[in-house]
Amino acid sequence: MEPTPVQAEVIPVVLRGADLRCLAPTGSGKTAAFALPVLERLFAQPPRAHTPQGRLRVLVLVPTRELAAQVGEVFRGLGSQLPGRLKVAVLSGGVSVNPQMMGLRGGADVVVATPGRLLDLLERNALRLSGVQALVLDEADHLLELGFSEELSRILALLPAPRQTLFFSATFPAAVEALAAPWLHEPVRLELAGADEPLPAIVQRAIWVDPERRTELLRKLIRDNGWTRVLVFVASRYATEHVAWKLHKGGLYATPLHGEMSQSQRTEVLRQFKSGGFDVMVTTDLAARGIHIDGLEVVVNYDLPRSPVQYVHRIGRTGRAGQAGEAISFVSADTAAHFALIEKRQGLVLSKEVVAGFEPKTTEVPLPQANAAAGNGGIKGRRPSKKDKSYIDLKYSCN
Repeated sequence: MEPTPVQAEVIPVVLRGADLRCLAPTGSGKTAAFALPVLERLFAQPPRAHTPQGRLRVLVLVPTRELAAQVGEVFRGLGSQLPGRLKVAVLSGGVSVNPQMMGLRGGADVVVATPGRLLDLLERNALRLSGVQALVLDEADHLLELGFSEELSRILALLPAPRQTLFFSATFPAAVEALAAPWLHEPVRLELAGADEPLPAIVQRAIWVDPERRTELLRKLIRDNGWTRVLVFVASRYATEHVAWKLHKGGLYATPLHGEMSQSQRTEVLRQFKSGGFDVMVTTDLAARGIHIDGLEVVVNYDLPRSPVQYVHRIGRTGRAGQAGEAISFVSADTAAHFALIEKRQGLVLSKEVVAGFEPKTTEVPLPQANAAAGNGGIKGRRPSKKDKSYIDLKYSCN
């Protein structure tokens, strides 16, 4: 099989043992890019016959439970080709800790974990980090953001100094770059072409529509285009259920996915969506990073993301591995200024379409003075209220 561009660049660097900070587009094969050489370098020979209890050799940190499961599957699949038995443990919250503790008996070669659950198991003496030879941060920018920094600092203090450290992400804002510096030792820096830009395989569209008519327009687009696998992003837990219910009532097989579901529910929803059991999955930014869905035809920003960086991750769920994809953003007069910011940050200029029968009442952008007076810059809109569940969803999705 021909390696992807990111794999061709990354594998030689990892094989020679260098630290690495890699910026590469979503869907470009980053997981295999680090998993293949790590396994080749550390496990080309059969594993030791008696690994001390609680010791591991490779630690992969990820921000969400779903990504932990996905990366674990990649390691298990690649490890099945090795001459000896490779033990991979996936540690994440949302499920009982006891089975994960049992699974760590006798040690593990590779641990894929969310930071919170890893710390929980470390406190229970279920494993030790003193034998780690390679540390990988997948979706590193999200892990290094403020919400994870304290947990990561605690983990870093427990890791041995002579180790290989690898950072992978599709975006790397300057503020996060500074946080990454203490983790890396003379790293090789790879920035694949288009890493901070949307993938060219994705056709991006912006459609004017009044907020109250978004669901009706979404139903029309799905039916007119014959889409059978659609990922819809909304801003809150309530919206996932409300929009999914309205789509289902309109005759579409739609389901919500959000962070307040149990892990077993989330796993089952993803399984059914990936296998074609649902046509539409309505979700928060819980599903914006890392999750791979074969044949995902279109992503719809029913609600715009709060940051331009998150826009890249959302639309990167489609158009993966060179396949064609489509990303549609619903824009109204109230959100036009924020979408203009997204366009500016991503170097985009998208013409705003109007669908016949869904002409908006106005496309005049309101002046931002009121928001500016409130102290939030007048572009991104109001600050989230206590009813705004989007950040709660992200919290529950991690660890």
